[in-house]
Amino acid sequence: MTGLSQDRSITLSVDAMGGDQGPAVVAAGVKRFLQSDPTARVLLHGQRDKLEPIFSGSVLADRLEIIHAEGVVAMTDKPSHVMRGGKSTSMWSAVEALRDRRADACVSCGNTGALMAVSMIRLRKAEGVNRPAIACLWPSRNPQGFNVMLDVGADIRADQDDLLAYAMMGASYARNGLGLARPRVGLLNVGTEEHKGRAELKVAGEMIGAAADKGDFDYVGFVEGGDIPSDRVDVIVTDGFTGNVALKTGEGTATLISGLMREAFLSSIASKIAALLTRGAMAGLKARIDPRQVNGGVFLGLGGLVVKSHGSADATGVCAALSLAARLARSDFSARLAHRIAGVSALHQDAPKEIKA
Repeated sequence: MTGLSQDRSITLSVDAMGGDQGPAVVAAGVKRFLQSDPTARVLLHGQRDKLEPIFSGSVLADRLEIIHAEGVVAMTDKPSHVMRGGKSTSMWSAVEALRDRRADACVSCGNTGALMAVSMIRLRKAEGVNRPAIACLWPSRNPQGFNVMLDVGADIRADQDDLLAYAMMGASYARNGLGLARPRVGLLNVGTEEHKGRAELKVAGEMIGAAADKGDFDYVGFVEGGDIPSDRVDVIVTDGFTGNVALKTGEGTATLISGLMREAFLSSIASKIAALLTRGAMAGLKARIDPRQVNGGVFLGLGGLVVKSHGSADATGVCAALSLAARLARSDFSARLAHRIAGVSALHQDAPKEIKA
């Protein structure tokens, strides 16, 4: 992924209490991040009595502010419940700091549905966006090493207008997050032939193709599941139901292959020797596909930059999510994205009637 100068100071608002591992792991990730990014500051939201001892005496304390929030959003909490009674939680407090412009981005490992709900009610949707999306980075054969896929779970539904907005947002993310001047965008379908797929996909394909020049991307047409990690495309657009299933399937398959390879290398003396001989290559492969290194789903289409870290992330994963948020904040990603998608409504107005159907 492209790097940006760390000369510009930025502030991240971090929910310390979200996630499966507890505040100690989030705090460890914050420490790693601050050590790697000397000009960044962090507003850490959570229970003060649990957080202060972790940073007591640390040289990083001057770039860290702990903001007390007693409540915690559990992974089992319903978003509607959090929206009604979650103002005292660390998640709400973290989003509120972004809303008040005390921070440049917000990061949480917590409940995805609740985080999206709180973000939508406090940050509002960006102009031209009906449904926000979550974008993830997927290891690929492209030179940049990753492809962007969205939506991966913000909303299970998406009509042709939503898919057009996703294409615009995904292309903007690829430009700012991966450094691609003109990303290639594909629409996920059950086949690459024009006659395949649901009616809204066919209409969406025409709309995305018509918007390519205005959006500064190339539309490659329909792509299939096998193209997600390929070098044929840089951005894969789909609805949240399909994207989430693909993401979880990919994660499960990677875990299965990793386990099977470990078993195979330990199955005999000869295989153990082979494991030793290929240790360097296997370490490189592991680093290339390690999900912790690209941890962080970016909420697109909101009035602020929100990054969702995986709930089970360790300190390495939390640090990666924070680094992603910092990199996007320094690129003025939210402002650039708002500029791009502001033209979506105009595209709808200018679209031929047969495309608008």
